[in-house]
Formats: sequence, C-alpha cells, structure tokens
Amino acid sequence: MSTPEAEALPPSTPAGKMIQTLVGIAMLSGFLVVLTYQLTKPIIAENQRRAIEAAVFTVIPDAVVRRDFVINDEGLTPVTGEESVEGVLIYAGYNRDGELKGIAAKAAAQGYADLIHLLYGYDPGCECIRGMKVLKLAETPGLGDKIITDANFVANFEALDARLSSDGSTLANEIVTVKAGSKQNPWEIDAISGATISSKAVGKAINQSAKQLLPSITPHLEKLKQPPVLPDQHEVADD
Repeated sequence: MSTPEAEALPPSTPAGKMIQTLVGIAMLSGFLVVLTYQLTKPIIAENQRRAIEAAVFTVIPDAVVRRDFVINDEGLTPVTGEESVEGVLIYAGYNRDGELKGIAAKAAAQGYADLIHLLYGYDPGCECIRGMKVLKLAETPGLGDKIITDANFVANFEALDARLSSDGSTLANEIVTVKAGSKQNPWEIDAISGATISSKAVGKAINQSAKQLLPSITPHLEKLKQPPVLPDQHEVADD
C-alpha cells in the first residue's frame, strides 16, 4: 500500500532523455552561432574596410587613393587581395595625380581602462606625423575620450616631428607626451588636463610604432612613390 509521502514524490525523468535534450540544445545553439558568424562575416569585414579607409584619408591630408602594403624582413609587398602576408600592414595614400601624400599605420598602447588603438599618418616629405585617428578605446566618457574630441590635443598631430637619426636606425627624438601647456619641442605632445594617462598612451603608441616602422619604410620610399594603377585603387568616390 502506498504512503502519502510516496504519492507526493514527482515522477522521475530518465537521465538519458535529459542528456539527449541538453545535447540537442547545445548542437542547435552551436549551429546558430556558426550560421550567424558566417552570415555577418562579410558585412563586418566590409564595415571594417570602410572604417579603415575613412581613417586613412583622415590622417593623410589630400589623399584620395589608398594602396596596402606589408613590410617584413623580405621587403615591401603589395597587398592586392585576400592573401595573408606576414609582417606589418601599412596604408599608402595618394592624391588624384598619383603623388604619395603619406603612409598610415596602426598603433596601440595601454590607456586607463584598456588598450587604445589608433591610426597615424606619416608624411615622408616633412618627416612628421600629419594626423591621428582613434580606432578603438574604452576610456572614461568625458575624460579619457577627450583624445578624440579635444581640438588642442588633435592639433598636436598636424606636424609632429618624426625625423630619423643620422644613421636612419631610429627616431632622432623620442615622441613624448608632456604636461598640458608645457610643450616646447616639435616632437612633444601636449597632454589633456584630466586625461593624462590617455594622452600619454597616444604618445607611447605612436613612438613605439614609429621607432620600429619608419626606419623600415625609408628604404622603400621610391617604390611607395610609384603611382597606383587605376583598376587596383580604393577610392572614396566608389563608396
């Protein structure tokens, strides 16, 4: 005869059926994740391409055409498709007459909250940085993000000295961020009051990248100055 306690117990579910259900849910979830990734991958890639292109034309004044190259131990290699080439990716910007106006490269350094990713433009004519564009940051709104909006800070990069040493092996002067209002040399960056850490991160990122990259670019300037072939150009007008 059954007891009241026994009658109150819920019916048991076989463990096998529970496992099968969980496995089925996991497989379906995995399939949906992969499907979503495959569907959105080309959209994300195109958005990234457009963002980089806009940034390149921002940090290289007067540039309307972009060509991509990779620099490594073997030299300078044009990037013409989806092929993967090991090395440092750079973007050469040209005006409508095919004249090289500058070279853009990515750089990054630790800010207050996370890494600050940016793109800077180098003009070999003046041996100076002619522009800087923040690509990604997670700094405090209203403080650290002033490196994007503060006009005086952005003005630091209109002609920031990036000359090489006499032997061409490194920068003649380290690019450094100094206290707001104390800039005395063309290779110094005036910091933003209240956003010193973020300001210094920008200077550190550009300095570290320029020290390694610019000596590698100089031997290939003549190749970079060659006018781009029209069918391979990436132009703003095409977007």
